Amino acid sequence: MTISDWPAGERPRERLLADGPAALSDAELLAIYLRVGVRGKSAVDLARDLLTRFNGKLSALVEASLDELTSVPGIGLAKAAQLKASFELARRALSQEWTARDALASPGQVRDWLRLRLATRPQETFIALWLDIRNHLLKAEELFVGTLTHTSVYPREVVKSALAHNAAAVILAHNHPSGVAEPSDSDKSLTRDLQAALALIDVQLLDHFIVAGHAPPLSFAERGLL
Repeated sequence: MTISDWPAGERPRERLLADGPAALSDAELLAIYLRVGVRGKSAVDLARDLLTRFNGKLSALVEASLDELTSVPGIGLAKAAQLKASFELARRALSQEWTARDALASPGQVRDWLRLRLATRPQETFIALWLDIRNHLLKAEELFVGTLTHTSVYPREVVKSALAHNAAAVILAHNHPSGVAEPSDSDKSLTRDLQAALALIDVQLLDHFIVAGHAPPLSFAERGLL
């Protein structure tokens, strides 16, 4: 039996229109996006298979690669690409919301934003959150992108960017695609060099975070490394 054969009050799309998206299960919401199932399975069945493949964790589904998605029978490249596009749109929407001037008002919000922005990057990426004298966000800027295991960060370029934004303080962050958050010796040395270079132009380095997977980002300040 296909979803179209179900009573109208049980069909996911009709339920969403009547009761809103919050009334639907994860599988039902996915089914609306998938639209159709495969032979012998409705879109809801296919959505359940997809969730089961990732242990029922939406976060794991969102971060899955195309190969991981297409390993689920019934999920071809077209469906997988549609899913990845929808997840990326959602991520960008949240990122834009959290980049609003006063949105990053607490350490927890900063950590959440950084994890959203960096956790799934396949290459090391180095970003700066430039702040004014009241620690309001001026600009979230991606400064350098490297390889899977390394990125080159140049203190002179960081200083130039600080001056361009007339920043009073900054929070720096980069990711470790390896999934290991522990700072390397080069991470520690770079942080000291950046702190010294920024101090020359009266810009305070408030913290440097390392993002590795979906664990809470590691804080240099909390580790006593600043």
